[in-house]
Formats: sequence, C-alpha cells, structure tokens
Amino acid sequence: MKTCLIVDDSRVIRKVSRHILETLGFDVAEAEDGQKGLDACREKMPDVVLLDWNMPVMTGIEFIVQLRQRPGGDQPKVVFCTTENDVAHIREAISAGADEYVMKPFDHETLQIKLQLVGMA
Repeated sequence: MKTCLIVDDSRVIRKVSRHILETLGFDVAEAEDGQKGLDACREKMPDVVLLDWNMPVMTGIEFIVQLRQRPGGDQPKVVFCTTENDVAHIREAISAGADEYVMKPFDHETLQIKLQLVGMA
C-alpha cells in the first residue's frame, strides 16, 4: 500500500485530504507543521507528501529543502497544496524540489489528477 504524509497546519484540510487519499487506497499519516513532518519522514519515508506552504514552526519551502537533503529524501513525490497561486510561488516550489502543485480548496478529482501526474494514483 502506498503511503502519504499530509503536512498542513489546518486540521480541516488534513481531514479532507485524508478522506480523499484513503478512498484512493493510501495509508495516511498527518503532521501539523514542517518539523513534525520531518520527524515523521525520519521514522518512515512516505511515497507522497501533501505539503502546505504557510505553516508555523517551519514553512513548506523550509520543509522540502531539508527533506531533499536527507538520505532517501529524494524519493517521495511532493505535491504542494496551497492558496499561493502566482507563478513566482509555483516556480519557487518546483525549484525547491516539489513535483506538483494543487490549489486550495481542491476536490477528489483534482487531487487524483495531480497524483496521476506524479505517477502515484
């Protein structure tokens, strides 16, 4: 079973994302900030990370930069899920190591398409 880590400070977004991912057959873990997300990756590297941009403790960009530097941290597909939709933000996310980008709020179909694009659905 594929694993996904949702890193988002919004409990509502984590709940909605978890529901979508579980219906797509993922085993889902959650973290409410980037530091807890990195701790979770240290314990078990997921196949996919759904990553929020704006969070307390550590931003999504800080998270992905640190993740990609770790042993095995190049493996997970990272999909940024955020309200930031300008080209500069998208470019920054991709250059930091993100594989895809999805706008909040998203639905089942949109997330499934993004996961297909990174080869995970």
